[in-house]
Amino acid sequence: MNFDEALKQYATPIQASYIEAVNQHGLRGAARKLGVSKGTIWNAIARVQVKAATRGYSPAHGMTRIVPEPFIVKGVSTYYNKDGKPTGQWVKSQLDGEKLEEMIRASVEAMCQEVPRFDKISPPLKTFDDLLNVIPIGDPHHGLYAWAAESGDDFDSDIAKRMTLGAVDRLMASAPDAGTCIILPLGDVFHANDQSNVTPGHKHQLDVDSRFVKVLGIGIDTYRYAIIKALEKHQNVIVRFVQGNHDPQAVWALAFTIQAYFSDNPRVYVDLSPSKFWFYRFGKVLLGATHGDTVKHEALLGVIACDRAEDWGMTKHRYWYTGHVHNQTVKEFPGVICESFRTLAAKDAYAAGHGYRAGRDMVCITHHIEHGEVERHRCDIGMLS
Repeated sequence: MNFDEALKQYATPIQASYIEAVNQHGLRGAARKLGVSKGTIWNAIARVQVKAATRGYSPAHGMTRIVPEPFIVKGVSTYYNKDGKPTGQWVKSQLDGEKLEEMIRASVEAMCQEVPRFDKISPPLKTFDDLLNVIPIGDPHHGLYAWAAESGDDFDSDIAKRMTLGAVDRLMASAPDAGTCIILPLGDVFHANDQSNVTPGHKHQLDVDSRFVKVLGIGIDTYRYAIIKALEKHQNVIVRFVQGNHDPQAVWALAFTIQAYFSDNPRVYVDLSPSKFWFYRFGKVLLGATHGDTVKHEALLGVIACDRAEDWGMTKHRYWYTGHVHNQTVKEFPGVICESFRTLAAKDAYAAGHGYRAGRDMVCITHHIEHGEVERHRCDIGMLS
């Protein structure tokens, strides 16, 4: 029994050692030499063969045309001559979504090594450590284009930036001097994920303003400004960009750039966890956040109780913050309150034509370490005209 040496390029170091041992000693001898069962070795090599086949390599089946990452093989068609010998082959491939996201994250992280760092600013003289300010930013949709004659209001990248900065200024001025501030965009920071200008999942055509790279730059400027304003008022700032269904990869370009910009400032923490769910405990308060496109409010009770069982038992006030639906809904379940938030973004043509008419605002919620939410400050769209 011998396996092709080329199979090792698809194996982990342990799997490669199994292949080498089998080639040298046979399956029984390899198991004896390595001190593992024959089944362990056989199953490990089988997994390598499956991985290789998804990339187009399986000589036993006539597959030797390898597709590059981040593609995987979708299908192989081999045609034969009258003598039964193969004379040609078609290899069909498709993008591997997980591998593509992994490569994008890695490349963005590498590029961010060159981002200029932020000069430290002095912290405020006095803050209240028993207070926490949270700014849950509902679906900003930077890059969305709306025409007032068609959808009721004008909206573009410059308007989105101006409104967001204005709302941040107003909320920072009115909120109490809490020790910590959480800046929490709840997904769909960008209207489009890339220059294709369609939603990644369902390929719905989007109304977009300007080129994607320009929109990305505006997004970076916007949230850099928001963090700086938060630093002027709070001792510590936590930032979490929630993945949305419009920008599941693009949001990482923003997150890694912001993290790199503030990497030398110990008062800023940018959470880069790839999880769809985010949690934060503040004394007797437990917060959770997700975009809302994959789990409805009714199911979030089980998610937080399961994923944060210990924190659940040690807290009294528990909240879920979500976006996605662009309107305010508050539902109270046993032990937790789930709330979705409005957006400052205008309706696009699709939303306007389908009767969506929710209000537009941004809020800052203040939590007490023992008593949960104690006050709320709101900036309505009318205050930003």
